Order: sequence, then structure tokens, then C-alpha cells
Amino acid sequence: MTARERREQLLTVGRALFAEKGFEGASVEEIAARADVSKPVVYEHFGGKEGMYAVIVDREVEALLGALTGALAQVAHPRQLVERAAMALLGYIEDSPDGFRILARDSPVAQSSGTFSSLLGDVSAQVEGLLADQFRKRGLNPSVAPIYSQMLVGMVALTGQHWAEEREPSKEVVASHLVNLAWNGLHGLERRPGLPSEH
Repeated sequence: MTARERREQLLTVGRALFAEKGFEGASVEEIAARADVSKPVVYEHFGGKEGMYAVIVDREVEALLGALTGALAQVAHPRQLVERAAMALLGYIEDSPDGFRILARDSPVAQSSGTFSSLLGDVSAQVEGLLADQFRKRGLNPSVAPIYSQMLVGMVALTGQHWAEEREPSKEVVASHLVNLAWNGLHGLERRPGLPSEH
């Protein structure tokens, strides 16, 4: 096996183990045993499990952000924004359940970047610009677009985490319900929302 092939093999083994047991539950010993190599081989390639985990998280963040960015490119309508974001996230979860488990779990590595929350922040920033444009066109205050962006992305992300475990109903049905709630809520936005007076 070439060094490159060995590195990829170790990443595949590590990814499965981190998805199964989490960062804390996985060990270099177990990674080495599953890959049928000695512990020094793992250290040689990654310097330890932290290095391996960081590479795996970076790859997953890149894959998910690429899917979401691609889905949100050239969105003409806010409803389409919700549809595409929901389907992109659910599609990633369906195609890469191990990767999603790793991203959605809090980790002690790469806290400031490369975490699920930082990824959601990146997506929220994209959505914010799209919403601000739509708010302006509809006579709504664009300065609140960041709040609505966080709400929409958070709703999709939490639903995705739930669906990752349940896998029912189908991703299309889940996405249609997300769109129903988000779109019907966005469609009827008040110019000056307020809470009902307390009695």
C-alpha cells in the first residue's frame, strides 16, 4: 500500500470509528487495530487522533458546505431557498450518515472553525443576504434578516439531526413539511410583529 493509500485507509477507518463512538470514545489503539497497522503508523500520518479527527471534520465540512452552497446558488425566490436548503442537508445526511454524526456531535478539536455550528453560521450568512433582498422587495425591514436567517437555518438543521436518527418519513416528505412551515410563516410576515399583551 502506498503512503497515500494507507492514509486514506486510516481516514476511512477513523471516520467510521468516530461516527460510532465519538471523539472521546475512539482511541489510536482501536483505529490501528481496525486498520491492521501498528499505532506508530497512525501517529506517523496524523500525529495522533486529534490530527486525524481534524482532517475528517474538515472534509465533511467541505462536503456539506459545498452541497449547501451549490443548492443556494441562484435562488430566485425565498420558498426555493428553503426547499433547496432542506433537500441539500437531508441529501447529505442520507448519503453521508457517518459524516453527519461526526459534524453534529460537539468535539474538543477545531472549536473555532470546522464545527457544525460554525458551518451553520456560514450558511446563515449566505441565507441572510438572500432574505435581506427579499425583505426589501416586500417592504419589510431588511435589518432583521440575520435573525430570520438563524431561525430558518436552525429549523432545518435541528430537523436534519432528528431525521438522521429516525429516517422516517422520506427526505422529500420531511423537506415538504419544513417548506410548509417556513414558507407559510414567511409568506405572512407582519411589518411590525409584536407579542400579545400579557393579561
